[in-house]
Amino acid sequence: MTPDSIRQAYRNAGQDQVFHFFDQLAPAAQETLLRQAAAIDLTEIDHLVNTLVRASGGSSVDVAGVEPAPYIPLPRAGGDAAQWAAAKAAGEEALRAGRVAAFTVAGGQGTRLGFDGPKGTFPVTPVTKKTLFQVFAEKILAASRRYGKPIPWFIMTSDINHEATVAFFEAHNFFGIEPGLIQFFSQGLMPAVTFDGKILLAAPDQIALSPDGHGGSLRALVRNGCTAKMASMGIDIVSYFQVDNPLVHCIDPAFIGFHLLAGSELTSKTCMKAYAGEKVGVFVQRGGKAEVLEYSDLPADLTNATDSDGKIRFRAGSIAIHIFSRELVERMGAAEDPALRLPFHLAKKKIPTVDANGQPVEPTEPNGIKFEMFVFDALPFAKDPVIVETAREDEFSPVKNAEGNDSPKTCREDQLRQWARWALAAGQSIPVDATGLPAFSFEISPLFADSPEAFAARAAEADLREGSVLQG
Repeated sequence: MTPDSIRQAYRNAGQDQVFHFFDQLAPAAQETLLRQAAAIDLTEIDHLVNTLVRASGGSSVDVAGVEPAPYIPLPRAGGDAAQWAAAKAAGEEALRAGRVAAFTVAGGQGTRLGFDGPKGTFPVTPVTKKTLFQVFAEKILAASRRYGKPIPWFIMTSDINHEATVAFFEAHNFFGIEPGLIQFFSQGLMPAVTFDGKILLAAPDQIALSPDGHGGSLRALVRNGCTAKMASMGIDIVSYFQVDNPLVHCIDPAFIGFHLLAGSELTSKTCMKAYAGEKVGVFVQRGGKAEVLEYSDLPADLTNATDSDGKIRFRAGSIAIHIFSRELVERMGAAEDPALRLPFHLAKKKIPTVDANGQPVEPTEPNGIKFEMFVFDALPFAKDPVIVETAREDEFSPVKNAEGNDSPKTCREDQLRQWARWALAAGQSIPVDATGLPAFSFEISPLFADSPEAFAARAAEADLREGSVLQG
């Protein structure tokens, strides 16, 4: 598109305020603004303004007909041990066939942690201070070695951390993974708009842009050629997880197996809510379709409802761990019909902008709207979705806050509790307190063992003396 055609398109869309300062800008700044403007889908913005922004004063989310979604329980919670064994065998077969890729959503910064850098570069382990990226890399590498097939790793960054993320991996020699097996790509951006739907400027030569949410990962995979690369490699199973949870089983054969045995296009993990008001989304179903409701959208009577046995009725929490079929990603990521794509959600935010004279404005109250997609919104579009239980203590301890719950401290302690359980089960003698926290710090590298079974086998194989298996 030429500069004139870009500006005309914005005039036709009623968004010509984007070029209010254009004639005052230096040529390089004009080019920057034109490049940003050309990348925006004005038809999509118009649709979102008409369907979301102008209707944003409406009623709360409809929960009519909502029921708890069924899930496959852990064997210790009443699940069928034989079914779990069959799932694990099916998943291991797929891994040996090279059908699986890992996919990490890692577009955030460590700002909330008081950390200056991509969140994946945050040191998270208690002794050697391995970063989140290194923990995941070692888990993926361990699985690659176990199943005799390289596991590609796709990492979605953002415009604010892409270069720093790539440089970090290069500086650490990709943590032992063949560089060609890791593909970095940036997620999409969406413009912020005023409450009457006008695109905001962050500066006279800059549109106010923000990431399009973790749901944007599906179309980012397609737009960046990742699904095409997967297809060329024979990969049809995508193991999705977010960057803030070092306990995640990046490559879980049983999880993969449940996905395959059900012929599912989307399989999700759940852990039971710790208490009724815990701020996690919940898996529900209505009209035979599975979906996730945000905790804020579940009314108090449903949030606090219990079964006849006293358990929380809507207890299956969503923890952002999924298996996608490549075909579902391709279908949803490339869909042109808005009805077949992930829906956008709006969030009212304080968005830095400029006044009529081009001077910076830092709002003290929400002044605009950001658009984002949620990856779990793919559930209603997926064929035969499956939800599988996992244990919180084994797989969910995110690092989100500088202090308090979901902080580096709680995450380090949860890692220590997990390793202590492994060591105790393998016959090691470790003093622990009432919560299972060991009296001293140590680490078990995923390259030594990435599961309690692997740890027990390594300890028995080496006939190690008491305590010598522990690093710390």
